[in-house]
Parts: sequence; C-alpha cells; structure tokens
Amino acid sequence: MGKFRGWHIVAGIAAMVLTGILGTVMGLNNTAAFMSSCVAFVAVAMWTDSRISLRRKEKARESAQEAARDDPARPAPDLPLDVERLNRDGHGG
Repeated sequence: MGKFRGWHIVAGIAAMVLTGILGTVMGLNNTAAFMSSCVAFVAVAMWTDSRISLRRKEKARESAQEAARDDPARPAPDLPLDVERLNRDGHGG
C-alpha cells in the first residue's frame, strides 16, 4: 500500500489492544490496563513512524544516487534533511 500514511497508527492500535488484553489477563484493574495500553500505543506508534521515515529517506537517497550514476554529466542533487516535509507541502513526488 504505497500512499497509505497511517501504518504507525495501525501498529499503535494493535499494540494497545494486545496490551489491554494482557493486562486484563494478568489481573490489572481497568485503569491500569488502560494506562499501560496508552503507553504501548505511543511507544509503538513512535517507533514505527521513525522506522518508516528512515526507510523513505534511504530510498530517496538511493534513487538520487542512481539518477546521478545514470547521467554522469549532471551532478547529484543535494537532498534536503526532511524529505517528508517536501511531500507534505505538495512540492515533492
């Protein structure tokens, strides 16, 4: 799924459900199970988002290097530090 941008949310919700079930099975009260589920949601969502961002940046660098290799007369473009920002602003591919 190329353009779907919510994988970090899906992963966080899955972690939240799993943690809630495990907390209830372990005998935690509802408040403790909910709080641990929230912590798991944030941790997994942030970790997944960072991994996806790293992959996208690496892919952009590799494609820029391949384009520079294909056309040696043209120098390799300098990539911005935040490739995702360009896509969100509507300036990128």
